[in-house]
Amino acid sequence: MKLDVGMLTHDLKSIPDYARKVEALGFDCLWSSETQHDPFLPLAVAATVTERVKLGTAIAVAFPRSPMITAHIAWDIQKASSGRLLLGLGSQVKGHNERRFSVKFESPAPKLREVVLALRAIWDCWQNGTKLDFRGQFYRFDLMTPFFNPGPIEHPKIPVMISGVNEHMCRVAGEVCDGLHVHPFNSPKYLREFVQPAVKEGLAKAGR
Repeated sequence: MKLDVGMLTHDLKSIPDYARKVEALGFDCLWSSETQHDPFLPLAVAATVTERVKLGTAIAVAFPRSPMITAHIAWDIQKASSGRLLLGLGSQVKGHNERRFSVKFESPAPKLREVVLALRAIWDCWQNGTKLDFRGQFYRFDLMTPFFNPGPIEHPKIPVMISGVNEHMCRVAGEVCDGLHVHPFNSPKYLREFVQPAVKEGLAKAGR
């Protein structure tokens, strides 16, 4: 049985002992969320003191960060953890984007889809030397010089998951992502009759 646990504390000084304990107890994944603190820093600390447990964000808010920034953070944690990162991203709602983060909120499902595709293009550039030439509706990335290129790592495939509530976001998860974080408030009926069909539509669209 797969056992996950949340990062119950964001006191970075206490993370090493907590992460070691979680791993020793046999948990499969340690999750960190973006609420009162940054979601990546605890995982970066945990990566250096554990060997087996997966490290995931559930979730990191996507739009306040440029995909380039997210790509660098994820790449560093993936390298430090020897391939144990699960990158969970979410759009959050309009009020939080505009009033808490002061960023533009527009077409969340298409934009988050583009974030995922941009991340993979950036990582492909770093890992394989592919020319960076990503041009979308919301993002453009076409400059990567050696000074800013961290280079290849041993485990370059970083699973990317998104959170989804409405059918548009669930379709995006099926189309371009490695997983879906469903809202914690749900029901079997909602998952069966709403979420699963939308994810399957996205899978079918991508031929997966």
